[in-house]
Amino acid sequence: MKKDETLKSLETAEIELTRFVETAKSLIDGIDAEDKVLPTSPRETKFGEWFYSDGQKLKALSNNPLECMSNIEQLHDKLHGRYREIFDLFYSQENKGGFLSKIFKPKQKVLTESELKLVNEEYVAMQKTAEELLAEISRLQRRLVAVSEEKINALV
Repeated sequence: MKKDETLKSLETAEIELTRFVETAKSLIDGIDAEDKVLPTSPRETKFGEWFYSDGQKLKALSNNPLECMSNIEQLHDKLHGRYREIFDLFYSQENKGGFLSKIFKPKQKVLTESELKLVNEEYVAMQKTAEELLAEISRLQRRLVAVSEEKINALV
């Protein structure tokens, strides 16, 4: 594991997470993006793949408390859960089941006022979760900067 690559992975994660929140906002604003993000497991994202592989090695750093990694995991899961709530409100469940539903993209539905209020509340909560997650990642970055290259390279 190399220090500069690890820091780059965290910078990339910040960008990815920010775009993820922007995708939810586009969905709410009615912008039908071609690259619409379907809800996925947090482990299936680029950040998730890194976090559950090389990222786990950072638990061994003496200046990185275990709760840091636990907080990042919980907040990342929560962020994806909030996105799923928003996504599920916009896409009806009527497309479930058939063979063709797996080929064609789900159709966005028009929300009622109460659903729109709920989706906006979920979005605000998603933003807050993203801010907390980005703050935790920032703390991790500062800890990594404070550690020597040799200590990070020695992590197996």
